[in-house]
Amino acid sequence: MSDETREPVKRLFFALGCPPEQRKAIGQWRSALELRSGRPVPVENFHLTLLFLGAVNVAQIAQICAAAAEVRVPGVALSVLLDRLDVWRRAGALVLAAEQAPAQLLRLVYALEQAMLPFGSEDAPKEFRPHLTLMRDYREPVPESATPPEFYLRADRFVLFESHKGRYRALAEWPLVPAQEERR
Repeated sequence: MSDETREPVKRLFFALGCPPEQRKAIGQWRSALELRSGRPVPVENFHLTLLFLGAVNVAQIAQICAAAAEVRVPGVALSVLLDRLDVWRRAGALVLAAEQAPAQLLRLVYALEQAMLPFGSEDAPKEFRPHLTLMRDYREPVPESATPPEFYLRADRFVLFESHKGRYRALAEWPLVPAQEERR
């Protein structure tokens, strides 16, 4: 950093991961679209963002993790149907989106937003729209697909990721079904 008095920061976000077999299936489906515009998101980076934190002081990460550990979770694994291909013009993104967000997912996102209020944010809160980004810098219309999208993203945990030079690294994760709720 050019300013030596600044604290070191990391770019962080909470997300639901995408299992390897599903990343592969979505990547193959994207390839079949034969896109000629934009930059493909690396398959290993596929995820569904719950809450973007932005630049966070490294010194705050332990507190953020402690606050995330207190978030009320759904008590069940989540399944999100990604069934719509969409272009977000302002963001320049081609996304797989959910026509309908499950109520349990919306409650989890709200609980995370509330838990992270003490840590501030670099951006004003945005309406949560569940999606998985396929392409960046995409400026074309929504492409035609021979096979309509129908991907169930299933997750049994949420994850705090660090974004660094185009790669994502998991820093911590929390189960969506707390151990005490797992019945005998």
